[in-house]
Amino acid sequence: MSIRSKVTKWRNVGRFCVERATDYGELIGVELEETRKCLVRELSALVALAVAGLFTLSFVCIAIIATAWRTPYFLPVVWGVAAMWLIVSFISLLLVRAQKPGRSLHILQREIRSDLDTLKEALK
Repeated sequence: MSIRSKVTKWRNVGRFCVERATDYGELIGVELEETRKCLVRELSALVALAVAGLFTLSFVCIAIIATAWRTPYFLPVVWGVAAMWLIVSFISLLLVRAQKPGRSLHILQREIRSDLDTLKEALK
């Protein structure tokens, strides 16, 4: 392979990379905006769910304790409610730790991998 053909090949690779770099810039902007919208929507729903769930469970627990107010089972009921909250907290912790993190910028990653494969083929 002559030096001239190698220079031509590398020049073409360079042009390809420059053209794709501008596409990557546009793609990053689009993906960041999409990721931000999705994150805001999911966090808003999660906060609303958490607040509603905590209020509901708090009032249910208060109702259970009030029902057992002047009975011989008052202290066991109070400790049972506290133990239930501890178990719910522990299970919630396990569920949060078991979740996979969301993948952001996956379209950009796929495009870069595709372009790298194209470059490898062009340089063979």
